[in-house]
Amino acid sequence: MLTIFGKSGRYCDGLSRRSFLTIGGLTLGAFGLPSLSLANLLRSESKSPRKGKLGHKAVINIFLAGGPPHQDMWEIKTEAPSEIRGEFRPIPTNVAGIQICEVFPQLASMMDKAVVLRSIVGLKDRHDSFQCMSGWLSNDLRVLGGRPSIGSALAKLQGPVDPGVPAFVGLAGKTQHMPWSDPGISGFLGPTYGPFKPDGPGMENMKLGDISLQRLQDRRQLLTSIDSLRRDIDKSGAMEGMDSFGQRAVDVLTSSKLVDALDLSKEDPKVVARYGDGKPYKYQYDGAPTCNEHLLIARRLVEAGARCVSLSFGRWDSHGQNFDLVRDHGSKLDQCLSALIEDLHVRGILDDVTVIAWGEFGRTPKINPGAGRDHWAPVSCAFLAGGGMKTGQAIGATNRLGEYAAERPVDVQEVLSTLYHNLGIDTATTTVTDPTGRPQYLVEANPIAELI
Repeated sequence: MLTIFGKSGRYCDGLSRRSFLTIGGLTLGAFGLPSLSLANLLRSESKSPRKGKLGHKAVINIFLAGGPPHQDMWEIKTEAPSEIRGEFRPIPTNVAGIQICEVFPQLASMMDKAVVLRSIVGLKDRHDSFQCMSGWLSNDLRVLGGRPSIGSALAKLQGPVDPGVPAFVGLAGKTQHMPWSDPGISGFLGPTYGPFKPDGPGMENMKLGDISLQRLQDRRQLLTSIDSLRRDIDKSGAMEGMDSFGQRAVDVLTSSKLVDALDLSKEDPKVVARYGDGKPYKYQYDGAPTCNEHLLIARRLVEAGARCVSLSFGRWDSHGQNFDLVRDHGSKLDQCLSALIEDLHVRGILDDVTVIAWGEFGRTPKINPGAGRDHWAPVSCAFLAGGGMKTGQAIGATNRLGEYAAERPVDVQEVLSTLYHNLGIDTATTTVTDPTGRPQYLVEANPIAELI
């Protein structure tokens, strides 16, 4: 395991602020360069032009794992009977005619910069992130490896913005129900284009002894350390064949840009406080914590050069205590998501970064005896901001009981197509090649016309 030790200080999920790195499945290939290597991730370079103040387009995909209750967030059913309506009241936003749940006052104050989708269809009753990360079902093209997530497609099509910063970063920490912490798979594109995971398990396979962060930043010292390992562990001469991509993997490991992006001690304390930490963690069970800091890290990563950052925020599977859960998770999301939108706006890069927060399905209209709501796949919701979209809108609506899309059904693939569009990718013409040599479209829907 290659561990880079440094000063103390912890992120909310246990990652140290000044220490780092854990490389997930993308292990440094300097000890044999396995196919699932960080070096392989860097084999794809983009020649696309840099655009906007940020210099590139990016997406932050916030997965609300477990299925957030659509009728308790963005479309309160005030006219429904009490067994459906629930405990929340709607509050006005700064856009006339649009109301959202009372637990989101800060987001309500910036509705002009955002969009709520109230009628997402096409989702299945599956507790995983697959559709939110790709737009497809997990069994589609499974024989070929499955459909790639948007982050992997970006890594393939556009490559890294900076050689020291991976194009696709997955911040989701490990959850007991593992599909809830899946940041998106590379599918048939292969592991080369998988997510870089700063807290993944792959680092357990390697270690460089007592090499510190400061010494790793000295390239000569690092290479000297590798040379000393060669005598002990490399009897085959494989290390002699370490190519330029292996050298660039070292670039990532020693990149001050990447390390700095993950180091919140370098952030203005007032900004950190604005996002909050999401503690105490409640209703987590087998899911993700409400780690507000991950949204701030996501902003720092896209500024450093990441094209896609995905993360899992909270555990929204509210079979019981639905309203208490939404008060807890919702108020924390209100703080950090509004801080992210405000932050991007103040920095002048909101049009370059699309932010989306959504889950795998909605919740049942009828409240169960445990004051909860159960799984409901027929309709779901999402909150979006930035990306150069026509914001200040609420698109679609469910019927009076919140059961089905009554106005403007929005297919889940339309949502992904919109994200691709905001990233400068035309889903009507762009394809990626599967292992059989056949071109595959990223999704089979057009972007949401009301947003572009």
